[in-house]
Amino acid sequence: MLLRNTIKSAVAAAMMLGATCLATQAKADAIDDITKAGAINVGIFSDFPPFSSASADMSIKGYDIDVAQAIADSLKVKLNLVSVTGQNRIPYLTDKRVDILMSVGYSKEREQVIDFAAAYAPYYIAVIGPKAMAVKGKEDLADKSIAVNRGTLEDTSLTAAAPASADIKRFDNYNSVIQAFISGQTQLMVVGNDVGAQVLAKQDALQPEQKFQLLTSPSHIGLNKNEDRLKKAVNDAVAKMLADGKLDESSKAWLKTPLNPDNLKD
Repeated sequence: MLLRNTIKSAVAAAMMLGATCLATQAKADAIDDITKAGAINVGIFSDFPPFSSASADMSIKGYDIDVAQAIADSLKVKLNLVSVTGQNRIPYLTDKRVDILMSVGYSKEREQVIDFAAAYAPYYIAVIGPKAMAVKGKEDLADKSIAVNRGTLEDTSLTAAAPASADIKRFDNYNSVIQAFISGQTQLMVVGNDVGAQVLAKQDALQPEQKFQLLTSPSHIGLNKNEDRLKKAVNDAVAKMLADGKLDESSKAWLKTPLNPDNLKD
């Protein structure tokens, strides 16, 4: 009888231990893993200026890096940047090689696989022209020559918006678009704000500026499904940057324009 009771007690203890382990595993999440590691792994495009690219000292800097660092600081952990590509970044996330992804555009297809934190970065297609030229809306594109990258979303957006008299000149890459605009071959150009920022930063004589937007699709931070604590932490960090002006500072520094909160709306 004593032996039987001892065996029963041992079995019960083992079951309780197993249940405790399972409960602990069930509660463990990305925040626990990040805290234990002392670092957050953030997937970035390493050559995606002005959001992320190598600086003169070969460190990666940009708008995305500012936001990623703020998230790491809010969690009191080290920031570990992981270079990803458009093809491998979702698998990197779902395989937990990274904890979050920067610069992810929302789509219903992606939402089937990953989750999205709140929008943090503006992405839009804009008409850019010299400061001296009055262009406020699509009707002002009439009789204007406009450079655009052939077959892109910029091309389709411009084609849909431009009056019939607009002279749309299509080129095979962004460098050609920029050169056509800078050299005066075209009066205007249509590009994404990532490409546009590079032009706005370097052409003091031309004084180019964004005239108006054709399309807005903000960037989100991607994370795995069912990571509610991490999602809240990311959203809180971005909300703090928005409230204290840090996000606006990053926009001015990297995108060369003040942050318009309306551009963070899907």
